[in-house]
Amino acid sequence: MITDAELQMQIAGGDESSFQQLFERHRAKLFNYLLSIVKSREIAEELVIDVFLRLWTGRELLTEIQNMDAFLHKVAYNKAIDFLRISSRNASLQKLVRREIMASSKERSADYRLQEQEYREIIRRAIHQLSPQRRLVFMLSRVEGLTYDQIAERLNLSRNTVRNTLAETLRSIRSHLRKHGINPILLLITIV
Repeated sequence: MITDAELQMQIAGGDESSFQQLFERHRAKLFNYLLSIVKSREIAEELVIDVFLRLWTGRELLTEIQNMDAFLHKVAYNKAIDFLRISSRNASLQKLVRREIMASSKERSADYRLQEQEYREIIRRAIHQLSPQRRLVFMLSRVEGLTYDQIAERLNLSRNTVRNTLAETLRSIRSHLRKHGINPILLLITIV
């Protein structure tokens, strides 16, 4: 069996069949890893394709990679976190992700669903502990999907006040989640 290092050399030279072999070798493991992060089969599949597209476009540097598995996981992790950050700022994308999570949750075990409910309750408590102003700014931003300028206009505040309030609010929520052993970046999209 040809090693990853040999495939990498051939791919660096532009060999598409070697790239296909590498893709088939790592695709399933990478998909499962991404699925554990983003909780959506469709999104995980898209991210796998993005990871391998990045690999192909930078193929001339492949010979410098010592551990392909570790490299792919690092790129996948970064892609997943980027996706979650973007989706946490976009109300319509949050709804899509929530729908995906709910659809796939039907396939999950009762224990997993119970844990998910506990996480949501912890998140709700974090939000309810906020001052009324912070809670309002947060809800306008994350639930209604309003921009800083739209929130500032609606609440008669400056844009900087809205930005600073939201930054402090997110820090407070992240801190609350960490105290409960929850990774904040993974759950901010499932808040409401």
